[in-house]
Amino acid sequence: MDTVSELNPLESLLRKQGLIIPVDKPLRWTSFDVISKVRVYLKYQCQIPKIKVGHAGTLDPLATGLLIVCVGKSTKMISSLQEEPKTYTGIIRLGQSTPSLDGETEVDRTMPIQHVTPGLLQQAVRSLTGPQMQVPPVFSAIKLGGKRAYSMARKQIDVEMPQRPVEIHSFEASLENQTDVHFTVKCSKGTYIRSLARDIGEQLNTCAYLTSLRRTESGSYHVHKAFSIETFHKAFSNLIESPEQ
Repeated sequence: MDTVSELNPLESLLRKQGLIIPVDKPLRWTSFDVISKVRVYLKYQCQIPKIKVGHAGTLDPLATGLLIVCVGKSTKMISSLQEEPKTYTGIIRLGQSTPSLDGETEVDRTMPIQHVTPGLLQQAVRSLTGPQMQVPPVFSAIKLGGKRAYSMARKQIDVEMPQRPVEIHSFEASLENQTDVHFTVKCSKGTYIRSLARDIGEQLNTCAYLTSLRRTESGSYHVHKAFSIETFHKAFSNLIESPEQ
């Protein structure tokens, strides 16, 4: 097995120091798609066929925004990075709902929304701020009896999701055109924004689902300073140019 001293300069730096790359994940890409893109680049462009690559917090395919990619020694930091609070912006559609609680599945339920006012919305937001028990979506990667919940949900198998503790640190929302709630949420690890959309609908005596979602912050990382899929390779160049940082 090669020692660090026998490796090419980039591989040596990645194994000794590691690299954290904030990436702005595009719409409809999975988090694994991003990881695969980084691995392919390292294998074929950098001649590094085997090195650990992971991410600190999954984003759904229909969500965009900040995905923290860890390479080499930095993969040891994934657990601690996942614990950091995260901030999201997005839109919740009132009066309609889908089985997946987002646009992955078709609308299957509608309810009246004429009674919803900005005041009622703010009451609902306050009630959903702070520590609470949340029921994750059935269309999620949580394992139940060794199987992914979404695999059973897609087969229309009844799934009962156990509650889990989460915390909504801050929740700002405004009612637009009566049907859409534009929001910014800062929350703990394990929070499902799709579930929060469902819960805001229930608090307003209607139904709701998530129509768009973007992660803007995770701990001290911000999407404004993230690399795009087209430019993430610059992070490796920066590492070589500034190996002490």
